[in-house]
Amino acid sequence: MDSTLKDMKAVLLVGGLGTRLRPVVGSTPKPLASVGNRPFLELLIRQLRQQGIRRLVLCTGYQAEEMERELGDGSAWDVSIEYSREPSPMGTAGAVRFAEPLLRDVQDFLVMNGDSFMEMDFRELAEFHRRCGGVASMAVFCIKNEKRYGTVKLGDEGRVAGFLEKSEGEAEGLVNAGIYVFNRRIFDFLPGGPASLEKDVFPKLPAHGLFACEQHGVFIDIGTPDDYARAQLLFDRLNEAASRKQTLARLD
Repeated sequence: MDSTLKDMKAVLLVGGLGTRLRPVVGSTPKPLASVGNRPFLELLIRQLRQQGIRRLVLCTGYQAEEMERELGDGSAWDVSIEYSREPSPMGTAGAVRFAEPLLRDVQDFLVMNGDSFMEMDFRELAEFHRRCGGVASMAVFCIKNEKRYGTVKLGDEGRVAGFLEKSEGEAEGLVNAGIYVFNRRIFDFLPGGPASLEKDVFPKLPAHGLFACEQHGVFIDIGTPDDYARAQLLFDRLNEAASRKQTLARLD
């Protein structure tokens, strides 16, 4: 197992309501929606396990009981799963803060959105984070934006200089992939109540060390019916990427 990832925990944010996808999947929690006849979240678990990350924390909320019943303790994938069940919707930042008691034994930890998948090497992101020495590092990718996403503006050596909102988005730019490595210092910046990493926390971090590491693999989220349908078409590639020990080559 890679020493960089040996003791790292991965926090998966899986508590969202997923209202835009309900016309397609009903009341099923979005991360458990079937892709290739298996829960989408299984792709993330297998990807983490293949790259040596075996300790997972799932931040649950909506349909938490179903999530826990489906995944159990993680032994089916040779990982260990702990659960941080939100008493009410807390947003991405609130969910991470609420999970802090399960993260006291780690200095750095990975955070991922549970409804998106990126073909990437977690070791590369972790090593980049440790070289930079900042509070947080995020995976970003270049996309022909069409103003759907906000973009990340970079300064020297991967330092994040700021963000542009969706309405200001450029025709092409770097987009936040929803995958981060946080140092424990992040808890100094997380509000006590419901809050968003993207809207409430990251805009305040550039002065304290926020960095971005560009990735080049395929990215997919399943937040809308159209993207969910695209994930079905991409399943073979996603399944292969989840089974790989690391990204072997750039795939455009």
